[in-house]
Amino acid sequence: MNRRFLPLLGTLLGGTWWVAPSVAAQAVSDSVPVVTLSEARRLAALVNPTAVAARVEVEAAAWERRAAFTDLFTPNLTAGASYIHFSDPFFNFGTGSISPNATSATLQASYTLVGSGKVAELRRAGASLASAEATEMATRFRTALATDAAYYAVLADQELSRAAADRLRRAEEQFGVARVRVIAGEAIASDSLQLLLEVNRARLGMLRRDSAVAVSRRRLGRQIGLDRPVDAAPMAAAAPTPLPLTQEAAVAEMRARGPEVEAARAAERRAAAALGAERAGYWPDVSLGATTGAYDSEFFPSALKRSQVSVTVSVPVWDGGRRELAVARARAQREVAVAEREDIERGTADVMVEAYHGYQTARGGTALALTGVTVAAENYRVQRARYREGATTILDLVEAQVALSESEAALVQARYAAFLALARIEALLGRRLFPAQP
Repeated sequence: MNRRFLPLLGTLLGGTWWVAPSVAAQAVSDSVPVVTLSEARRLAALVNPTAVAARVEVEAAAWERRAAFTDLFTPNLTAGASYIHFSDPFFNFGTGSISPNATSATLQASYTLVGSGKVAELRRAGASLASAEATEMATRFRTALATDAAYYAVLADQELSRAAADRLRRAEEQFGVARVRVIAGEAIASDSLQLLLEVNRARLGMLRRDSAVAVSRRRLGRQIGLDRPVDAAPMAAAAPTPLPLTQEAAVAEMRARGPEVEAARAAERRAAAALGAERAGYWPDVSLGATTGAYDSEFFPSALKRSQVSVTVSVPVWDGGRRELAVARARAQREVAVAEREDIERGTADVMVEAYHGYQTARGGTALALTGVTVAAENYRVQRARYREGATTILDLVEAQVALSESEAALVQARYAAFLALARIEALLGRRLFPAQP
């Protein structure tokens, strides 16, 4: 009766044989560039839209500060020239005669001695530059964290794909053993059917893992600015090491100089400086002006030259409420910035404790998963030997195979969860905890 199932088994096995080789051939034919983690971070910082926006904002704020600084010490200069032709001759004051033409060339200079918020504008420009620099630093670490996640996803999916391939190899090996035992009359045909189901499950799992590798490679390529898949250079399979600082020290360091906290504080200072600049609109203006000009009836005038010096005092009284509206908006923005800064400072402990314990949990999970792989491998070895001798059932063997594959996958996930948790802590602190690592 067992032999009746052999043609069915051969048909089923032959019908599923074409899937895995096609995927393997495609993987071999794909030629993708390989980047290291440090290279990926550097490239992502150059092309990430948020990082680019933060970088050009720093450049714009630097020019704003230069403009405010030069306006504080240099006068405003205006040069002008005019040529006018009239239909009827008139008395030209430049030449003192009748002429249909009038020309002039003037050079005006003005400098505000007091008022117009020049000092306040310089403070606002300086605060804007400091805020842009702090935001750029925080953006840089956020971009690095996203790059690390994409990079580790490629490595994890590749290792999970190899684990799926090992599961398929073990399932096919045991399927061959089961067929031999069925033919020899030492086992029933359902044993082969059970292992055939495991083979098909393993092949389906391998297809899914290969697809995940293709997707993660594409995602990494986009992250570093390439319109093609990119592979991640392998990393050392060392166990996660203990953190070089305590949880309390990590929380204190993040609250003192974490990139996100520094960005929030700089944004508050910028809002306060902007409010001061708007309030400076209530100050009177005292300006010193000078004008020199030449007048004639021909271009490049030289017939008459005049110069003047003036001191002007202006007091702003009322401009329809626009000044008060600007002050009210600036005050509201400052209050929002204060609330955001206080909220970020309050949340430093929550965020850091979560990241810190996430790393500790992943690190402990890696050690437990490594033990689980050792136990599952030994259990599979024993069950395989016992099944060959007819001392156990096929269900126990399949269960041992599945347990080994799941333990290998759990080890991969725990290792890269620890790497990603460490990257998150470094992004919160704004520095690398292990400088020797990439």
